[in-house]
Amino acid sequence: MIVPFIWSVITSLKSAENIFSHSAFWIQFPPDFSAYKQIWERIPLLLYAGNTLKVALIVTVGQLATSSLAGYAFARLKFPGRDKLFFVYIATMMIPGMVLLIPNFVVMRNLGAINTHWALILSAVGSAFGTFLMRQFFLSFPSELEDAAKLDGCNPFMFYWHILLPNSKPILTTLGLMAFQNIWNDFQWPLIVLNDESKRTLQLGLSYLMSEYYTDWTLLMAGAIITLLPIILLFFAVQKYFVQSFKFTGLKG
Repeated sequence: MIVPFIWSVITSLKSAENIFSHSAFWIQFPPDFSAYKQIWERIPLLLYAGNTLKVALIVTVGQLATSSLAGYAFARLKFPGRDKLFFVYIATMMIPGMVLLIPNFVVMRNLGAINTHWALILSAVGSAFGTFLMRQFFLSFPSELEDAAKLDGCNPFMFYWHILLPNSKPILTTLGLMAFQNIWNDFQWPLIVLNDESKRTLQLGLSYLMSEYYTDWTLLMAGAIITLLPIILLFFAVQKYFVQSFKFTGLKG
């Protein structure tokens, strides 16, 4: 993964005439930073970033809420058909995303959400993987802890809200980072449901730097590096919790 990243950085610092006149990893000196200036003039990058950030934050919060609640229900609550329902829910992870594009589009069209950010939000706010992750984490808490909470007068929601969630920061951070990254980097679904330029997301906006006959690779790579930086910074900011989540989350069933 590091090799394509290095190539992107090197290419973004080349002048247009030097992209294909030397080897792929030839470093131009002095480096040409003009692409990082021109991209702000070619496309409304801040608008696209704002759109993407809004959608990503809403989806992240939504996934944390739905996944933690569903994971708690499947892990700690007893109701008829719980395990079978969980199996069916998790089985949806095996369905390729390409297969769901048309059904999702039809649903969003019937809801009147096409060409709005709601089409991006509603289709991603639930996560079977997130539910699985939270369930496995909640199963790691001893039943004695729940019994003690009941003796102190905690109902199921109070146990979830006051005991489980405050101790779930590592796994919630991991799930939040994954949800945010997926939306931030999504290209295919926004391409299908968004038409107006004012509603485009970052990845969709960058694709318009490419044309049938000519692509300014220095500009495109500069845009790719700019859009990648927030994810890299976010990962390093929450890296401690990201690593802890793998220590705490087992495969207990």
